[in-house]
This record gives sequence, structure tokens and C-alpha cells, in this order.
Amino acid sequence: MSTPEPPADVRFSTGAAASGASRTRLWWEIALVLSLTVGRSALYAVLSLVRTLLESGSLANQETQINQSQDAAAFWDITYQVLGWGFGLVAVALVIFLLWEPGGNALRRIGLDFRGFGHDILRALLLAAVIGIPGLGLYALGRALDLTVSVRASPLDPSWWTIPLLLLAAVRAGLTEEVIFIAYLFDRLRRLGWGWWTIILSTALLRGAYHAYQGFGAIAGNIAMGIVFGWCYRRWGRIMPLVLAHALLDTVAFVGYPLAAALWPGVFAPPVGPSPSPTLSPSLAPSPLPPA
Repeated sequence: MSTPEPPADVRFSTGAAASGASRTRLWWEIALVLSLTVGRSALYAVLSLVRTLLESGSLANQETQINQSQDAAAFWDITYQVLGWGFGLVAVALVIFLLWEPGGNALRRIGLDFRGFGHDILRALLLAAVIGIPGLGLYALGRALDLTVSVRASPLDPSWWTIPLLLLAAVRAGLTEEVIFIAYLFDRLRRLGWGWWTIILSTALLRGAYHAYQGFGAIAGNIAMGIVFGWCYRRWGRIMPLVLAHALLDTVAFVGYPLAAALWPGVFAPPVGPSPSPTLSPSLAPSPLPPA
């Protein structure tokens, strides 16, 4: 069904450990990449959470929406969202370019290819179940304990283009987060001499900060997700199952949101009563990478 995968240590040892000037260059590269991509969004997300707590002190009555319409006119809405999807993937292309080495293939090295695709799908389904089912419970608990804002993952819009655009958003989120948080940072931090668990935990914390605008429940859930995904990447040496699992989770969240809001309005529907100011998420802030 697939060719055996080399151990993760073999995959990450193609570049020698950096030293001296190379280490300085790597640190600058990491800082620039994070400042342009997920690090920037994480900063806006944390500031959004702090602002909400300072202004209202309560998260349960706050609401945030991702994947918002970009224009009232259908043609321009579709055009802007498709362009946003394409430009969002430029960050993914950038880090893959940086990972590419003469005589090598970065996509093959990080496992973003279709070798053993059947195994990748099975692994993705397993990960989606392990992360998704407890994640729903954590979201409900966070709402009940006033630790999580109400997240509107998609507009309740019957237009024909809604679902295709949400699917594109799910794919972009999976590629953006897993390729940058996992494939890129694991490679670079390993070359800087970091230990595996230091890398896994630090990138998981960054992932949690990236979703801070959704509240403390989302922070905890995404840290747990980052630890599980990091451990799996360390073990499998392939990013494809993580991208597939993430895209599947977001597809269920984005497309299944209207159904969940109808069945459990107390948990998933927007807050009832005086409309508070919506929480400023990174998708509303001047950031190129709205998180999912």
C-alpha cells in the first residue's frame, strides 16, 4: 500500500545542526516568518482576549465570527474570498521554499505528498476523532464556565458558494497551521539544537496563542491538539495526515455549524440579549492569516 517511511530522526537530519553565524541567520529567518504569518496572528489573538477581559470581564456573552463575507455583492464576495484563500497560501509556499535544499525535495521530506495516501487518510480520521470529539465537549464546558466566546464558524447563508468557500477555508487552515507550526518550525528548531519535547510544547503553546481570541477553552484545546499533532509528526515523519485531519475538523466545524446551532442553540448559537461588541479576532485584525 505504501513504502516504509524512514524514522523521523532521519528526515530531520538532512541539514547539519546550525552553529555560529548560521544560528543567527536561522533565528532571524524564524522571526521574520512568524512576524509575517502565524506569529502575527497569535499576537492579535492574545490582544483580542486581553481587550475583551478588560472591557467586559466576561467571555460567555461575547461573540466572534470567522469566514465572514467580504462584500454584500455575491460576485465580489466570491472574488475577494478566493483571492484571500490564494494569498493565504503564499505563506505556505514561502516556508516550503525555505525548507527546500539543493538536491532534495522539501515536499517529500516533510511528507506533504501522496505516497501512502491510504495510510494518511486512516491516520487523519483517527486524529480527527481523537481531537474533535473531546474538542466539542471542551467548547461546551468553556461556554458553561464563561471561559470561551461564542464562535460563529460560518454564516447561516444558503447561497451555493457558501460551502465551497468554507471547504477552501478549511484546506487553507490545515495547510497553514500544520506546515508552519509543525513542518517548518520543527525543522528549524531542531537545527538550532532544541530537544523534541521542547519543540512540541513550544509550538503547541504558539498554536494555543493563535486561537486565543476564542477564549481560554480554545487555548487549552489547541495546546492539546498541538501536543498530539507534534508527537504524531515526530513519530510518522509526515505532515499530510495532520493537514487532512485539520481540514476535516474545520470542515465539520464550518459546514456543520448551522446544524449544531439549530440543535443546541444554548451552546453554539450567538448570545441572546443586548448585542455586545464582537471580539476582535485575527481575521478582523490587519493580519493575512485568519485562524480557524
